[in-house]
Amino acid sequence: MRKGLLLSLVLAALGLGGLPAHAAAPVSGYRIVKIFPHDPGAFTEGLFYLNGALYESTGLEGQSFIRKVDLDTGKVLQQRALDAQYFGEGIVAWQGKLMELTWKHEIGFVYDLNTFERKSTFRYQGEGWALTHDDRRIIMSDGTPELRFLDPVTLKETGRLTVTEDGKPVFNLNELEWVKGEILANIWQQNRVARIDPKSGRVLGWIDLTSMAAVEASRGRPVDVLNGIAYDAGRDRLFVTGKLWSGLYEIKLTPPQGSAKASGAKTRRK
Repeated sequence: MRKGLLLSLVLAALGLGGLPAHAAAPVSGYRIVKIFPHDPGAFTEGLFYLNGALYESTGLEGQSFIRKVDLDTGKVLQQRALDAQYFGEGIVAWQGKLMELTWKHEIGFVYDLNTFERKSTFRYQGEGWALTHDDRRIIMSDGTPELRFLDPVTLKETGRLTVTEDGKPVFNLNELEWVKGEILANIWQQNRVARIDPKSGRVLGWIDLTSMAAVEASRGRPVDVLNGIAYDAGRDRLFVTGKLWSGLYEIKLTPPQGSAKASGAKTRRK
């Protein structure tokens, strides 16, 4: 852990962090518009929508893939496996390329978006969890309260942003998506999505998906955590899913009904 982050966490715990206090962020619900099929064997780590198709990355050593998937049928249209030693993580597209993180190997891969041919690699320190982008930067999560900004050409880090709610850091930031000027982030091991201000890092609100996770858990087969957000900007469609889930849900948000705070401890399996 970097010394600056450690100091900020200690100060925040003591109430001395110097960050402005805010009321707890409002919590939105949702309604399901449509349920699309999703591979129940996919340990989903990254997800995005582009030009009519879903792109997905999966995790676990020996079971990590990048895929292009037909939205309506869930059929895998194109796939590439990672070398067995790697645990695949988040993906993002930028100008005809697809970038992918790995969890603990501190290496990322760059592919041709159309062919999935590997073109190059890049390095970063610490864990890699997820990727998204705005109109000029790639945004990366690593499980801490900090989001990293990367130059989309060099993939070098250009800055960081600490995510907070009520002046306190929000841990376990996982799968990311850029939606209407906000960063949406799954919080690992929670059934909620944070809506983050990309300038201040403040959590603007939460999306509560607890009941959706309960539906998946009741289907009589093993499931893992909520993880995976994709957005179709052209048709204003928001999709969410989870690891080993059999459904990919198109949802519309409903007005906030209350407030809640982020919490949760990390366990061993990512």
